[in-house]
Amino acid sequence: MSWHPQYRSSKFRHVFGKPASKENCYDSVPITRSVHDNHFCAVNPHFIAVVTECAGGGAFLVIPLHQTGKLDPHYPKVCGHRGNVLDVKWNPFDDFEIASCSEDATIKIWSIPKQLLTRNLTACRKELVGHARRVGLVEWHPTAANILFSAGYDYKVMIWNLDTKESVITSPMRTIGCHQDVILSMSFNTNGSLLATTCKDRKIRVIDPRAGTVLQEANYKGHRASKVLFLGNLKKLMSTGTSRWNNRQVALWDQDDLSVPLLEEDLDGSSGVLFPFYDADTSMLYVVGKGDGNIRYYEVSADKPHLSYLTEYRSYNPQKGIGVMPKRGLDVSSCEIFRFYKLITTKSLIEPISMIVPRRSESYQEDIYPPTAGAQPSLTAQEWLSGMNQDPILVSLRPGSELLRPHPLPAERPVFHSMAPASPRLLNQTEKLAAEDGWRSSSLLEEKMPRWAAEHRLEEKKSWLTNGFDVFECPPPKTENELLQMFYRQQEEIRRLRELLTQREVQAKQLELEIKNLRMGSEQL
Repeated sequence: MSWHPQYRSSKFRHVFGKPASKENCYDSVPITRSVHDNHFCAVNPHFIAVVTECAGGGAFLVIPLHQTGKLDPHYPKVCGHRGNVLDVKWNPFDDFEIASCSEDATIKIWSIPKQLLTRNLTACRKELVGHARRVGLVEWHPTAANILFSAGYDYKVMIWNLDTKESVITSPMRTIGCHQDVILSMSFNTNGSLLATTCKDRKIRVIDPRAGTVLQEANYKGHRASKVLFLGNLKKLMSTGTSRWNNRQVALWDQDDLSVPLLEEDLDGSSGVLFPFYDADTSMLYVVGKGDGNIRYYEVSADKPHLSYLTEYRSYNPQKGIGVMPKRGLDVSSCEIFRFYKLITTKSLIEPISMIVPRRSESYQEDIYPPTAGAQPSLTAQEWLSGMNQDPILVSLRPGSELLRPHPLPAERPVFHSMAPASPRLLNQTEKLAAEDGWRSSSLLEEKMPRWAAEHRLEEKKSWLTNGFDVFECPPPKTENELLQMFYRQQEEIRRLRELLTQREVQAKQLELEIKNLRMGSEQL
């Protein structure tokens, strides 16, 4: 009799969760006490939005990602709803636009200013009025710009086109009315052509959102689903819920046949809802339990046994909600493949948790960072409504290999008239490079010197600094510990300069291609 080992070879078998230190958490945040089973938190590379407690209406906080530590008790809120805010979602194609829904039966679209809020934001950009009862869920379309889905307690899913000049939209583009009870979750497939929902009647439905027709419906009695998720391009669904014996469980389904699940796995006997998150780039599934501090993660495959348990992140602090950072906001230098933002109401704390693949090398790990969905839509709203489908536009996470950056770019600098005329796109790229290289001081505009001289002066000044330490002011190390610290700083500086060199090489190639395209265009004219 042959013996088969219980483990399998996987590059993600040793992934571990690393909680942020106290100074890198968000403290004294008045997290909502709502009992709804939502995430209550949304994150992008610039901001973290969290639903908060507010007297006389609903509100949420928008905190800059770098502003960690203790939050000012008088920090400005985004407040304009007349009822409690139930869900918030950032626009995947605009890091400064967020949608919120509320018990007042409205959805509001907010434009968040790039500078810090100094007072409460009460004026929204658009207001969507169409639901008869409170709105519990909002979801942005994954590939089409300005398409928003909302689910209300009137058992309806509404599709909104925000690509209009109207500030108040009263009629949705489509209304899906196939549900018989409250909708608990919504999920899109990769190109947004299919919508999966779970309902309080415990049925899973796969819907064609443009036609409003139900393509598949699960009537399986052994699994009462509460949340559902499309698993990328695997043509499978993952649902979380409870079994007949009220055990929390996960179930795997074929999206073309929902009669019987492909796999059922009981987890524990707790009562909190399980939130599933899927990373299509690494084929990893994360299951977060509300009311407990654990995060289980699995590897999903198209072949049996489909679901392979990896390990579990454990914590004594229970989470009320959870936020997830998009892949373009991760720290690739530390091999971070996923990041959660855990809402801990007992401590009024938001704790970032990084999922890290342990690697010795400091170079970019191409095998764990395949091309991922970027921040550019692949379709317009009208194209999607007319029936077109398109996969997301993929970008590389290698530093410097894309024009989309996780941090906001500074304001555009004026262009000197002495420069030769060029295309707006080329000028824009040149200004971005200038802004990155350190041309930030406004005094350079006042001093009448050539731009190359200003650049040389700033680069010379920057060369004196090593990780923020002035080499002329910092005394030489006197002890072995100080010598080790200086050595580590120099190693970090060498790594940073290597990354900067790689970025400059990629940007130089991009500019060379742009110049070549301009020359070819001028020759054709």
